[in-house]
Amino acid sequence: MGEEQIFQKKMAKQLTGKRDDTPLHSAVRAGDLHLVLEIIRGCEAGDLFEQNQSGETALYVAAECGRADLVKELIKYCDIVLAGIKARNGYDAFLIAAKQGNLEVLKILMEANVDLSMTFDSYNTTALHTAASQGHAEVVNFLLEKGSNVAVIAKSNGKTALHSAARNGHVVIVKALLSKEPGITTRTDKKGQTALHMAVKGHNIEVVDELIKSDPCLINMVDNKGNTALHIGTRKGRIQIVEKLLNQNGVHKLVINKSGETAIDIAEKHKLSDIAGILKEHGVQCAKFIKTQPTNSAKELKQTVSDIKNGVHHQFEHTRQTRKRMQEGCRQLLSIAVILLHSFLLSESPFTTFIAKENILWNNSQVFKKGLLRTVMIILYMVTLC
Repeated sequence: MGEEQIFQKKMAKQLTGKRDDTPLHSAVRAGDLHLVLEIIRGCEAGDLFEQNQSGETALYVAAECGRADLVKELIKYCDIVLAGIKARNGYDAFLIAAKQGNLEVLKILMEANVDLSMTFDSYNTTALHTAASQGHAEVVNFLLEKGSNVAVIAKSNGKTALHSAARNGHVVIVKALLSKEPGITTRTDKKGQTALHMAVKGHNIEVVDELIKSDPCLINMVDNKGNTALHIGTRKGRIQIVEKLLNQNGVHKLVINKSGETAIDIAEKHKLSDIAGILKEHGVQCAKFIKTQPTNSAKELKQTVSDIKNGVHHQFEHTRQTRKRMQEGCRQLLSIAVILLHSFLLSESPFTTFIAKENILWNNSQVFKKGLLRTVMIILYMVTLC
């Protein structure tokens, strides 16, 4: 290899960097609008969206760097498919702009194609999730104005943007989300946890307060392991949040989770003496001192099946007995019908027949014969119904 070739290789490496950037990538990173425009004029449209080793296009880089002027130029040459090309991290230009809080870039991209706002990564993370998690309030408000329904979209783990904002203590964003979509307050993720469960893991007591005010029932909701917010806050050692929860009206302080623990059991297990003391002051007891023990799901199911089985058996027996009594009644009616019909057929002159067995007195006049025949027919009809 000649010295000139080696020199060119070194220059190319310096220009493109470790990501194997194209000259356009490098010009965008440098923020050189003049050079970017020159490169655009000198290459095919398809070449504008080459990806580097990280899967990033020049548009992605411009969005990540917050270069609204460059984004405005590059977006002219692409449709939603090209604009939505994702890097290896799963983010496209719109998602990375939301993560970085680049509002002007988002506005330009949305103006070019409003459908970009619904883009998501492999975990179903939307731009709203990303902005809410990072605490970019202006971006969140912008996205909510464009469509509040994005607030109800959950990631693949079941978490909404409210979960993310609550976990990271972004009270302004929590308020914005609750204002647009108050119904998401009780949404749970795949662990059965609400935004309040997430909030008590953090340090912002204002977020906890906002969520409880939005829906007081949150305070006693349990996750898949039977933990309330008090259990979670205790385990995380959040003293102020634990005190806040204990002072709420209607809080259930003696909830026993599926591990057989109350909040004070958790505090003692993790040697959180300060929190244990506060819990004792508020009357929280250890599970072993509470008469109501945690329910056994398997036992409950077995009992339910047993109750259903007994109920079905009782109903079947009742039906059988009813049918037996009906059959016995039918036999008696049939016996009466035979005796009456026999008396009717044998009688040729007026007479009075007393059927001692059934205690029935019949006058053998013509009128009574017709009535007798009608009675027999009715009895036979009733027997057929049995």
